[in-house]
Amino acid sequence: MTTAREAPTPAQTLTFGSLSITFDQRVLTPRTWTVAQSRWARELLDTVPPGPVLELCSGVAHIGLLAVDGTDRRLVCVDVDPVACAFAEANAGAAGRSGLVEVRRASLDTFAADDPFPLIIADPPWVRSELVGCFPADPVLAIDGGTDGLDLARQCVDVIDRCLHAQGAALLQLGSYEQARVLDGELPDSLVLSETRGEPGRGLVVLLARPEPA
Repeated sequence: MTTAREAPTPAQTLTFGSLSITFDQRVLTPRTWTVAQSRWARELLDTVPPGPVLELCSGVAHIGLLAVDGTDRRLVCVDVDPVACAFAEANAGAAGRSGLVEVRRASLDTFAADDPFPLIIADPPWVRSELVGCFPADPVLAIDGGTDGLDLARQCVDVIDRCLHAQGAALLQLGSYEQARVLDGELPDSLVLSETRGEPGRGLVVLLARPEPA
């Protein structure tokens, strides 16, 4: 039996910053407010060491692709959803970056990297499980963050802790300042939350980095 999730749907295209991003209703529609996350990431690329950018829970790769647009940085996109990964590859090609983008279908707990990343972008689902029914147009996989909305964010923090360069930076998307406060209290000693930028009523992004040497 074919489910709504599996059924082919008409592709849509929207303008995301300087890019045209294609998706359909089987994946999360890109939120235009997250252009701010891409622009913050682009700012950080001028200060972090050389090397590729890692995007976790990348979806159709719009945030990561806009972050590296106009640079020669490689981008590694990681998502568990095969439909999202297919759109990420298509969007990389449309942006003229097929040779600079690697899309990996993998869960966060199985992702491994040989070398550290100077910049990590993480876009986990952050809606509490009890509230996912309030967003019927959104695929549950793409928005369900568990009981407190932080299950996938915590997994992203684990990957960031394993994979972040000593002089690197990570941008993690969350749903509220309360979630940021909770997660800040759980961070390992090897990471600090140093800045928060929010979009009222939409979401926010926190900057994680290694602590300054004593």
